[in-house]
Amino acid sequence: MQAHCDAFPRFHGRDRLIAAVDHAVQNDDPQQIAMTLRGALCEAIADSRIQLPACVHQPISDHYARRELYRSPTLGYSIVAMSWAPGQGTPLHDHSGLWCVEGVWLGQLEVTQYALLERDGERFRFQAEPSVVGGCGSAGSLIPPHEYHTIRNASDTELAVSVHVYQGEMIRTAIFEPEGNGWYERRLKELETDDA
Repeated sequence: MQAHCDAFPRFHGRDRLIAAVDHAVQNDDPQQIAMTLRGALCEAIADSRIQLPACVHQPISDHYARRELYRSPTLGYSIVAMSWAPGQGTPLHDHSGLWCVEGVWLGQLEVTQYALLERDGERFRFQAEPSVVGGCGSAGSLIPPHEYHTIRNASDTELAVSVHVYQGEMIRTAIFEPEGNGWYERRLKELETDDA
């Protein structure tokens, strides 16, 4: 179900979080935006005055949950909270050319970036880079063309929650399905948001 503007959840400290993101994206350089936004997300995670809505602590059994918290009508960015049950993760995917900054609000997430080595039509050859495990309070960024990655909850027992700030509304992504020998086939996937 796609969220509508009037469906964004209210939560304690929401205006503080939005103000911090608004300030961070006031730049034309994606590298500078990402650096400022990583700092802003780390501060927001540590700020006890900002408490995400209760729904983000409710995982969904058959997929990681995507709940849109806010979409800026003037600056265009969107804020999405993701809830990861133990072991849940994504396939190899991209961000449709949008920059993204991701902060770990609860638990730990393992992120593996992939270097694009070769492309043949809708077939892509990637090489996995060393995985990074981000704990609560950490933040990272993906800036095209370096946007190919997987994310998964690093725990077999604990919930993980992350907050993602996208350059715009991310409504679709490319998923890369493995064929062997480092080759993947690309297919487009429409993204949905879960009820908040």
